[in-house]
Amino acid sequence: MEERPSDVWAEGDAYERYMGRWSRKVAEVFVARLGGRSGLRWLDVGCGTGALTAAVAARCRPRAVVGLDRSPGFLRAARAAVPAPACFAVADASALPFRDAAPAASSPSRWSSATATATSATT
Repeated sequence: MEERPSDVWAEGDAYERYMGRWSRKVAEVFVARLGGRSGLRWLDVGCGTGALTAAVAARCRPRAVVGLDRSPGFLRAARAAVPAPACFAVADASALPFRDAAPAASSPSRWSSATATATSATT
């Protein structure tokens, strides 16, 4: 079965074959440089297949880490690859599914022009 170029940007497995190995390497370096303290709540907007979410879960000992993406195919791959405490949801960066409890840290999105910022944790 031949892959169409659009498949790579819709299905997690196809994306992983092209970009996943690089995404994981970059995520490790990025999270190491952040030096986030443990116990924070993290939001990965535009999480794709979960490379950054996985690095946060593994290195930062978060209280919670949520990955959001518009692609159900990418999120299927992320859910299969990233262990707890990570959880994932289909969402758009312009309509985040949070009320009062904002994440303590967030990552930049590659899918939206929204600027991700670190915010104070609320309990």
